[in-house]
Amino acid sequence: MASMVVIATTAVPDSLRGALSRWTIEVLPGIFVGTMSARVRDELWQATSAVVGGGAAMLIHPAANEQGFELSTAGLRRRVPIDLDGLTLMRMVAPQELSLVKDL
Repeated sequence: MASMVVIATTAVPDSLRGALSRWTIEVLPGIFVGTMSARVRDELWQATSAVVGGGAAMLIHPAANEQGFELSTAGLRRRVPIDLDGLTLMRMVAPQELSLVKDL
């Protein structure tokens, strides 16, 4: 069964934006929305994660959990999802901490 998918990107290669546009609509710069099966979504996300480079991407899709959605991230962002007793919350990472993560 197909479901809606949202992919948000920041500073990714133009080739990735072109690839995402084949399956989705870019409703705002870097925000892609589409409807696809779980298999297509997973393969598209796998390809996105592989080429995100120095940028970042986030995938949001419906799921059977308390919040009704799941999210996945690729690349480094100041907002990092954390799991708190089954709820996904966003944690802000300090710029100094983010630079330490980049150096690893």
